[in-house]
Amino acid sequence: MDLVLTLIAPAAGPALDATHLHAAAAALKDLGATVGPPRWLKRGEAADLPFADLAADRAEAAARAALSVAPVDLAAQPARGRRKRLLVADMDSTIVTGETLDELAAFAGLKERVCAITARAMNGELDFAAALRQRVAMLEGLPAETLERTYERIALTPGAATLVAAMRAHGAVCALVSGGFRFFTSRVRDRVGFHLDQANELIIEAGRLTGRVAEPILDKNAKLATLRRLAAEHALPLSATVAVGDGANDLPMLLAAGLGVAFRAKPSVAAAARVRIDHADLTALLWLQGYTETEVAAT
Repeated sequence: MDLVLTLIAPAAGPALDATHLHAAAAALKDLGATVGPPRWLKRGEAADLPFADLAADRAEAAARAALSVAPVDLAAQPARGRRKRLLVADMDSTIVTGETLDELAAFAGLKERVCAITARAMNGELDFAAALRQRVAMLEGLPAETLERTYERIALTPGAATLVAAMRAHGAVCALVSGGFRFFTSRVRDRVGFHLDQANELIIEAGRLTGRVAEPILDKNAKLATLRRLAAEHALPLSATVAVGDGANDLPMLLAAGLGVAFRAKPSVAAAARVRIDHADLTALLWLQGYTETEVAAT
């Protein structure tokens, strides 16, 4: 079988079971596919259905329709080359649960206003760099100590540390690349175990935010360039890379990566990305690569 359909349920349930697998297999067979026996990656959470004689996009659409009422994520892809050697991950609303700039704005009493701009920028409705400058300018005069207080509020997305640990244990390079700020990415890098991080720099003078961000701003083009540069530095084709993010500034790198995953993404991003995860946590990226529970537990 040259293709595989991976089905993934949320770790907290409801569980993935034989009913889901049978429904997906039947949907593929109805379109003329040859379907092999399922292989559990983690019982109750993730399983592979190998298949042939049907295009991946048609198989995925058929399975999605068959499981439309179930909180199950799925993706069809070639079985060969699933295991990636480079991970490039967004930070805000991906590796961490919130938007750090929005949380920083809370200390200035501006969270609601800044959140509204963030939401539009992440959905591709506003130019990212211009929106970033606008939001940072609103924070002029904020004490620099609020950066540390903001970091203390940051929570990791479930599965983030497991994803990085498992990929590192199997020889992959892991990079955190954010349109946010290095004050936060450097700390999240060390906390999660990324090899490196890249982000924007806030300009601070006399212990206060100046309302300015250093140029050039790390935007969607810079994220894509970083993916390509890191792949080249490690002599990897883009097909051997995986990228994950949620916003419009992540989309170019998601489309370029061998496996580009829109993680609980903004509507415009989820619609355009090849693979999306709406229900599961970040361990979904391991199941998509064919990791097994035993391999993950050993890291």
